[in-house]
Amino acid sequence: MSIVGASERAVSTAVQALAVPTGRTASRRSGERTRTEPRVNRFPTWGALRLLLLFRLVVVVVLVLVFSPATGDPLVPRADSQLAWKTLVVYAILVLASGISLYGRWPSRDRQVQLAVFVDLAVFTLLMHAAGGVASGLGALIAMAVAMGALMMEGRLSLLFASLGTLAVIGEQTLLLLQGQSPASTYTQAGLLGVVFFAVALLSHVLYIRVRSVEELAARRKVDIDDLSKLNEFIIQNIDTGVMVVDGDRLVRLMNQAARDLLDALEAQPGTPLAEISPGLAQWLAEHVRFAAPPREVLAIGEREVKPSLQFLGDFRASGVLLYLRDNQELVKEAQQIKLASLGTLTASIAHNIRNPLSAIAHAGQLLTETEGLSADDRHLLDIVRRNSGRIDEIVGSVLQLSRRNQADPRPTDLVAWLEEVSGELRETHGLHDDRLRLELEPAPICVEVDPRHLHQVLANLCENALLHGGSVDRPAQMLVRAGQGRGGDKAWIEVRDDGPGIDDATAREIFAPFFTTKASGTGLGLYIARELCETNGIRLHYERIQPNGSCFRLIFSG
Repeated sequence: MSIVGASERAVSTAVQALAVPTGRTASRRSGERTRTEPRVNRFPTWGALRLLLLFRLVVVVVLVLVFSPATGDPLVPRADSQLAWKTLVVYAILVLASGISLYGRWPSRDRQVQLAVFVDLAVFTLLMHAAGGVASGLGALIAMAVAMGALMMEGRLSLLFASLGTLAVIGEQTLLLLQGQSPASTYTQAGLLGVVFFAVALLSHVLYIRVRSVEELAARRKVDIDDLSKLNEFIIQNIDTGVMVVDGDRLVRLMNQAARDLLDALEAQPGTPLAEISPGLAQWLAEHVRFAAPPREVLAIGEREVKPSLQFLGDFRASGVLLYLRDNQELVKEAQQIKLASLGTLTASIAHNIRNPLSAIAHAGQLLTETEGLSADDRHLLDIVRRNSGRIDEIVGSVLQLSRRNQADPRPTDLVAWLEEVSGELRETHGLHDDRLRLELEPAPICVEVDPRHLHQVLANLCENALLHGGSVDRPAQMLVRAGQGRGGDKAWIEVRDDGPGIDDATAREIFAPFFTTKASGTGLGLYIARELCETNGIRLHYERIQPNGSCFRLIFSG
């Protein structure tokens, strides 16, 4: 149980680490999973261009308000309002034209950014000239245009933008000096403003690099998280244990394929109430939450026996829970396999040591029976020794056969011809008349891939079981062996029927268990060996009761 507990803890960790499904399917090629590479959008994106257009429209509105001819008290002193107004009209037209080109997505994104920066540098330089030069403080607009170009172009052409802005400021100051509207000392301010442009360009470039690295790291982390989420989901969906996540409102949030199969809820969707999927499991969960201990360990859900367990996902019992669902029959089968594996190891080491003294006992008993003058009581005791020695030898032989069973050697076999041959052998071996072992076969051949040796042993075990249990005191057992195939080349099948009293439901659930027998002289391994041989050959063997009397063992071939 420690292994089961460790697996449940691992599943619990995976479920809690499982994020909301991303909705994207991992790409596959030749059945192999391909890792999704991190994808970072290359600037400038169309979305960034739309934000740039909006920003420039806001700048146009603000500048129109500042330089409007209707303003009685200009916000900018010494402004040539007529020149500024004409410049702003042209600028507004160019900005609207850039919006049209953005809508048409022509020219390319890089070209649109470059044109926007060049236009802004020219317009802002003219506005600064109209406002009286560097002293107006409008050089900040040029610095803003340089920074905008450096960020949008991913640092490319940033020094070019800074150089153009510096040349524009110096040229504008030279023009004012030639017109006698500005003193020569303003060149110092123009030079410092140029230095600011270069500093802004370099800082914008560094800032972009830092932002870009953070964005790429976030993209890589997102890919890792997506991959981990898909891995967790893949693990949960493919484990044999049923896993369900139920929230505080008792709505199913996650259910893997094993849980769907156990609950027969293949079409259930996330958000479905647990009571609609399985009323019995919903009642069990309510009782567990209310009484803090499950009143039942095994639930009968449909034709299955399910063993549920849970783990709370929160600090309160009304919060979500993680349900584990295991097929109780599979658990019993695993326990039997472990027991038989241990038994096989044990018998392999002691079988010969048992058989040697057993042979000596049987041989001594046989010699004693040849002694003259033995009383009837002595002969009865020797007969007991002989019978029980033979029974022990049979048990040891059956157990050894389990521990060293050969692998299947499937061959193409015609069931019709094969059954006719084997039924003749069984009649001859057990001294049966034709009416006690009847055949009911289809006229057409039925071809299957099976190991004839294993199938012969299975059929012999089933017929011997019918002879032993199918008759009564006043009437010997009668058997019917049928074989057929579904329409359209469906799966082939064989049935071994008898007209005995049948097997009650409680006993029918145990007949394939090892060492289970209702006869004092039986080993309880015949039907178990038959089922193991069937599973080795991909055949499903199960029991059906015939009404009103009789038993039927049905073999269904895989294909």
